[in-house]
Amino acid sequence: MQTGEPSQVLIHVGANVHRFRTAANLSQVALANRAGVSRRTIIKLESGEANISLTGLDHLADALGVTFVDLVAAPAAAHADIRELAWRGRPGSSAVLLASVPAAKDAQLWAWVLEPGDRYDAEPDPEGWSELLMVSEGSIRVEQERGDVVLTAGEHLAFGTAQHYSYVNDGDGRARFTRVVVS
Repeated sequence: MQTGEPSQVLIHVGANVHRFRTAANLSQVALANRAGVSRRTIIKLESGEANISLTGLDHLADALGVTFVDLVAAPAAAHADIRELAWRGRPGSSAVLLASVPAAKDAQLWAWVLEPGDRYDAEPDPEGWSELLMVSEGSIRVEQERGDVVLTAGEHLAFGTAQHYSYVNDGDGRARFTRVVVS
């Protein structure tokens, strides 16, 4: 979740962080220390006011012993049909978490849109995490430590995400792609 207007997912994150933190009998300070974020971030998250990176949510999930999906989904949502806006870039760019199924830890299905000139920069995931991308419209450049890969409509890429990586739309038109995150 980055720039743009607030989304319903912030309300879910706040309620879920509070619920899981309370169930784990953790203070806000203890959770902040475990997750490597500030207490102020925890306070603001729980009140639905903070914006946090996707990587920050991963750290919170790990600290709470839950999955990323557990934090962003509506409390009663089935993981097979989540449909939550989790990231917004420039106007028109977004990432919607569509669904999640069990894997070694978790698998997530995302629908992404990147408008021309927009990018998403990711921090490394833990060892063993991977992504599968499939472009359905336009093109994206995937920047990774082993070199950039340009994908056009109909092309796909599978790669490990224990590295810094980015999605970039260098083109003149909108790019749409599906992303599957597996941990």
